[in-house]
Amino acid sequence: MLKGKNIVLGVCGGIAAYKAVELLRLYVKAGAKVNVIMTRSAQEFVTPLTFQTLSGNPVHTELFNLFQESEIGHISLADRADLFVVAPATANVIGKVANGIADDLLTTTIMATKAPVLFAPAMNVNMWENPLYQQNEDRLKKFGYHFLEPASGSLACGWEGKGKLPDPAVILEKSRALLCPHDLSGETIMVTAGPTREELDPVRYLSNYSSGKMGYAIARVARDRGARVILISGPTSLAPPDDVEYISVISARQMLDAVLSRYQEATVIVKAAAVADYRPATTATQKIKKGADDSLTLELEKNSDILAELGRRKGQRILVGFAAETQDLLENARKKLKAKNLDMIVANDVTLPGAGFESDTNIVRLLFRDGRLEELPCLDKEEVAYRLLNRISELRGGK
Repeated sequence: MLKGKNIVLGVCGGIAAYKAVELLRLYVKAGAKVNVIMTRSAQEFVTPLTFQTLSGNPVHTELFNLFQESEIGHISLADRADLFVVAPATANVIGKVANGIADDLLTTTIMATKAPVLFAPAMNVNMWENPLYQQNEDRLKKFGYHFLEPASGSLACGWEGKGKLPDPAVILEKSRALLCPHDLSGETIMVTAGPTREELDPVRYLSNYSSGKMGYAIARVARDRGARVILISGPTSLAPPDDVEYISVISARQMLDAVLSRYQEATVIVKAAAVADYRPATTATQKIKKGADDSLTLELEKNSDILAELGRRKGQRILVGFAAETQDLLENARKKLKAKNLDMIVANDVTLPGAGFESDTNIVRLLFRDGRLEELPCLDKEEVAYRLLNRISELRGGK
């Protein structure tokens, strides 16, 4: 979503300017081309050389610098931008833009651009709460400018409260969302993610190695592309994505109940969770103690097959499953595709490097009901999610 995109990053004067360096690094790592504009105050906190070194482009600081480029500088920057991000954004700059004042390179370029503009404010909590500032922010929102809310915590000025620059990773995620096509608007996509835990006793459980990363990536990208997202997740260490309906479950039974209570709302269901096939027949109320015997026998019973149940009820919904295999990948995936009445199945061999549960990448093959097979190379899980949703969008259009 960011690869090859032109981002103009405006940096205002404030102690949070140093975090803009990390944001720039994230943009460059994601493949974006970044041009940085710094106000005079920003240069008091971080030198232009830092941003120039990381971006590989000259840093723009002066409105009338005719030696930097032959074109009119602010118009050239405004025209080439796919996205304009101001981070940190001060009350001063936000107030100027809200009132049509363009008296330096940054405000002039913002006024001239047709690209989406994202402000990430950072300021003293009293400034942020000031009605004059809030009026300026509201005014810009009405004109289509985008804002991230400041984070709360200890501020550099000594105050405690809202006013910290949002984490660079949060700004990056919002940037991706603004650059995404909203081709899934009107769709409600249910995504299941993560493992389940089947309790043995108060201190032990049966589970698997699923991290939830793939399912959470699908939920984020679907949200960015305009869908309403219902994310049903087993226990993971991941933070739920913003602006999705999040339902936390633990066991396979709980996941079944959650899925069946909400599936009728969905137009698309993506079952990425690694649900336990079996659970203990009985759960001990106290910790199972080590006995004299060298072995312990556990009696297990089958959990309900959530994917098969959805296949029986799916109607006109698109239903996508996952097949994490260690052998006979395509054969097992095709059997599952047919048996569970799926429209598509995402198959991956979890023994391959770069395709395991905890990995940030995945290597998958997409198998379709009509017999088509699409092989994807090793990709970041967000890119896998993006391509998967491309195919879902095509299938949805066909229906």
